[in-house]
Amino acid sequence: MSELNLPILDLSLLDQGPKAAARFRDELRTATRDVGFFYLTGTGISPELEARLLQAAKDFFALPEEEKLAIENVTSPHFRGYTRVGGELTQGRVDWREQIDIGPEREAIKDPDGPGHNRLVGPNLWPAAQPELRDVVTEWHDRLTEIARTLLRAWALSLGAEEQYFDRHFGDPQTLIKIVRYPGKDDPKPQQGVGAHKDSGVLTLLWVEPGKGGLQVLRDGEWVDAPPVPGAFVVNIGELLEYATQGYLTATKHRVISPRFPDERISVPFFFNPALDAVLPIIDLPTELAAEARGVEDDPANPIHATYGENALKSRLRAHPDVAERWHPDLVAARAAT
Repeated sequence: MSELNLPILDLSLLDQGPKAAARFRDELRTATRDVGFFYLTGTGISPELEARLLQAAKDFFALPEEEKLAIENVTSPHFRGYTRVGGELTQGRVDWREQIDIGPEREAIKDPDGPGHNRLVGPNLWPAAQPELRDVVTEWHDRLTEIARTLLRAWALSLGAEEQYFDRHFGDPQTLIKIVRYPGKDDPKPQQGVGAHKDSGVLTLLWVEPGKGGLQVLRDGEWVDAPPVPGAFVVNIGELLEYATQGYLTATKHRVISPRFPDERISVPFFFNPALDAVLPIIDLPTELAAEARGVEDDPANPIHATYGENALKSRLRAHPDVAERWHPDLVAARAAT
């Protein structure tokens, strides 16, 4: 463990021969069993691409308010587009951030008898005044998809499964990119940028603006800082990987504390998840690993569904009640009745 409170793993070890690759897989398994979070270096993402992404984010949030509100997420049944400051909830409390949500670019599914999670499928909302945002996000998405697939293959081998295990069960991945700005707060005590939560899917790759702290991870019952490391992503696993390993790997709660005014913070989480209708099967762990599985956390307020789409829909309805009430009152009513 480093003084940064999280392990640091080097993805390039996978290309340095069998011994180095085996070392990486062991470190990967240990980090996500013991912590659920780690820093990832050696990804091959260039500083130039990072700089383009950061500039595009800053340019988007600097747009006039009417330009951003023209693509506000309340106009999207698919929970896409811009969320104004205070427009999202975690654990029922307001998150102090603004963001744009970008998912796979697809046509909406118009099947009234289909599963509820079909409503998450649809087109994105892009700012008309900033066409370059789509270009850099598309490049970012493609590069991080490659990294995510590489990680999942390493995880599969580290867990005693065949290398293509996750590829076979993912189907057409359901990705989500959030470009987030945390504006500064001048309150005397730290404020909720985003509240404590676990991610609902499989894998998250988080890029944070250089030099900007605020991310905290729950370790051994205490909140510890996870400041950005130059050239590194912060990686964490979600509830579905905890489910698939029956608690051998751990999805860890985390949160973001708002910066102090006049500072601000840009971050871009990339969520890599299975197809909405995919059921990630429980992995048949080797005996020595299965003996250490702790079981899936049983939280009645946050049930974990085996079908990814149900997990994703749960999170979206909870985080964006205004979108849910406007477009999906039947789903809201059904959940209230259970």
